[in-house]
Amino acid sequence: MLSWQVTEHGKPLQKVLQDAPKPTGTEVLVRVMRAGVCHSDLHIWDGYFDWGGGKRFYVRERGCVPPFTMGHEPFGMVEAMGPAAAKAAKGLKIGQRRVVYPWIGCGKCALCNAGKDNYCVSGSRFLGVNRAGAYSTHVLVPHPKYLLDAGGIEEGFAATLACSALTAYSGINKLSAPGPKDWVAVLGCGGLGLIAVSIFKAKGVKNVIACDIDESKLAAARKLGAKLVLDTRAPDAAQKLAGLAQGNLSGAIDFVGMPATAQLGIGALRKGGRYVLCGLFGGELNYPLPPIAQRAIGIIGSYVGDLQELKEVVALAKKKKLKPSPVETRPAGEVNRTLDELKAGRILGRVVLDFEHESN
Repeated sequence: MLSWQVTEHGKPLQKVLQDAPKPTGTEVLVRVMRAGVCHSDLHIWDGYFDWGGGKRFYVRERGCVPPFTMGHEPFGMVEAMGPAAAKAAKGLKIGQRRVVYPWIGCGKCALCNAGKDNYCVSGSRFLGVNRAGAYSTHVLVPHPKYLLDAGGIEEGFAATLACSALTAYSGINKLSAPGPKDWVAVLGCGGLGLIAVSIFKAKGVKNVIACDIDESKLAAARKLGAKLVLDTRAPDAAQKLAGLAQGNLSGAIDFVGMPATAQLGIGALRKGGRYVLCGLFGGELNYPLPPIAQRAIGIIGSYVGDLQELKEVVALAKKKKLKPSPVETRPAGEVNRTLDELKAGRILGRVVLDFEHESN
């Protein structure tokens, strides 16, 4: 199989030829067709997350030790199954194409038993994070339950569902249901923010304000259903956001995750509003404690989503209720150019790598 691997953090990924793994037990070997490129991959590529104040969290502590294969948005074809996989698969067959749920836990802890693999801390097996991921012609999946039928969904868009759409969907689920006069804000209109606008529309939420510093991304958000947009470069952006929401900003979901966007979202909330943080750009939040209680606001973190939520996302996409955000498909060999452009903020929507036409 061919993989594009991190051999040294911050350096171009290297093309590596090696034997494909052989599935055992309940494992399934998936021939990758498409793999989305996520902003989180930049942190893994760099080797650390910025915790602010000069502090860093190094990804080697999560098992990301070079050589390592990134990629946590796989869509592919079942190529081989372990001897126990067929029985556990309930109709899964060789040759079927599936979306792969990558946020796989240990399968034994209380969180995994409750269906919250994405919160596992006992020995998670997240594809592309601490297990070999989808920047490859093949990826090994521990159990067929993590493979979802996405028939009828365009394959490039299908690849983005397991992280981009899932993260947005799970974050939106953590907001209070907005009333007819309430507004919600989407902070950052990259791949996640744009699909969040689409998810809000699918859920019947009409009062959406899209916020970004890039006019082309704001224009894309309008096309997907945002009623209003805001260029957040203004020094009084929080006041402007509150004004656009007519003082009724019930929720803000942050797909950037930097001090400026956190201050913006929290500052513009009405009493009782909720700010949900999904983005991992980096930094730290300095905020006085009394106003959090006095304003009765909620500050909530959200990390990707669980398997049931992905099933719900796929169902929305199958019913055509979820309007795709811009997706560009590129040859797998353009992964380094794509990472560079993503870091520079020059990607509109999502780039998906084509591994289908890569031969071993």
